[in-house]
Amino acid sequence: MAAEFRLYNTLSRKVEPFSPADGETVRMYTCGPTVYRPAHLGNFRTFLFEDLLRRVIILRGWKVIQVMNLTDVDDKIIKSANETGTTIGEVTAPITRIFHADRAFLRIQDAELYPKATDHIPEMIAIVQRLVDRKLAYKAEDGTVYFAIDRFKDYGKLSRLDTREVKAGARVLQDDYSKENAQDFALWKAAKAEDEATGAAWDSPWGRGRPGWHLECSAMAMKYLGETLDIHGGGIDLIFPHHEDEIAQSEGSTGKPFSRVWCHGEFLLTEGAKMAKRVGNVATVQDLRDQEVPAAAFRHFVFSTHYRKQLNMSGEALEASMEGVRRIGDFARRLTEAKAATPELEKIAEDAEAEVSAALFDDLNAPIALGALFTFVRRANAELDRNGVDKRAIESARAAFGRINSVLDVIPEAVGPDPELARWVEERIAARKDARARREFAEADRIRAEIEAKGVAIEDTPQGTKWKVR
Repeated sequence: MAAEFRLYNTLSRKVEPFSPADGETVRMYTCGPTVYRPAHLGNFRTFLFEDLLRRVIILRGWKVIQVMNLTDVDDKIIKSANETGTTIGEVTAPITRIFHADRAFLRIQDAELYPKATDHIPEMIAIVQRLVDRKLAYKAEDGTVYFAIDRFKDYGKLSRLDTREVKAGARVLQDDYSKENAQDFALWKAAKAEDEATGAAWDSPWGRGRPGWHLECSAMAMKYLGETLDIHGGGIDLIFPHHEDEIAQSEGSTGKPFSRVWCHGEFLLTEGAKMAKRVGNVATVQDLRDQEVPAAAFRHFVFSTHYRKQLNMSGEALEASMEGVRRIGDFARRLTEAKAATPELEKIAEDAEAEVSAALFDDLNAPIALGALFTFVRRANAELDRNGVDKRAIESARAAFGRINSVLDVIPEAVGPDPELARWVEERIAARKDARARREFAEADRIRAEIEAKGVAIEDTPQGTKWKVR
């Protein structure tokens, strides 16, 4: 019998058993970046939680169709295009390339589709038309079309919002247009001069204009995944108004539930403050590269805290993760090189895989999974020290370790030492060996200290002296 998979559903505020509606394929929509500036590490914490979700779904034995949108038209993009005298396409194209490069660096698996908002204007217009026809939307004097939230009885069910408490000036009201109700949100925005100048205006039954941000996701999600999704994911900051408005316009246009499950990841903090561009504490994936923080270490750091808890980033925390994945990398190499092991290793590997799977199937509990992985590394190293002769045990351990890492992906890339350093170390190890053969142990110890001063660790084994850069 297959293991039960449980997820926290923001809609119900409960951890619930989950399986795809058709029993085979999970149809998942995850909100992607707005491509006007490179995404920061706070964004990538969300994308990594979604990558973990995707991988665990696959581990569970299901297929997945993931759609991650690229928002390539919005106020910030238009403002940037106006300031630089370019079009929105010229602003977003290079940023989109950076996003995919950053995503690849962090080993985030490819989604099946990365649709762009500007390629789906007809689908958006069709949704607005249905809402107008159903009297859930109306055209204001300036040509902007608004969703009338007081005509949709379920508005607020995701965020548990009392609409009477929504005040003028809230994020939902960022657009300065005339409305029947100050709480209503824009579906289709009447074009302004700057929209026309930057290529951000399209024809519609209500005149020239552009889509509202919320509308974009509904159109792309339903086009590729159907009117009812299995999972909709994103950061916790998107619950209101973005996801609340997605529900209203999607369900208002179809009369069907928009998503069966809603999953949200918590914030990444930097020294206790929410990471955001406006407060100047932004770190990017390029910063990780510049500081030589391996992708595996950042994945380890993110997964060391449950996705529904806030995570504080500091230099000390990243250093600890770098050391943690170094240990995993050392073990991976040792496991690869080993020819055999004790029979006990096979049982240790089976236990580790079972513990990791159980943790991940319980609302993606990556911290418990990582703990089980490190316990496996410690116990397996002890068994490998016993120089067993069971070849099946080593093969079983490799397979189990591979399946665990297929989800967490925390083995650092092997980085070869500098060739000049390698030649020097090999020469000094040879000199040390000669000194020991001559029983000049003080000289041998001096050479060892000389090697270690270069940041190189050496280990004497029955197969000879081995070394690695610390």
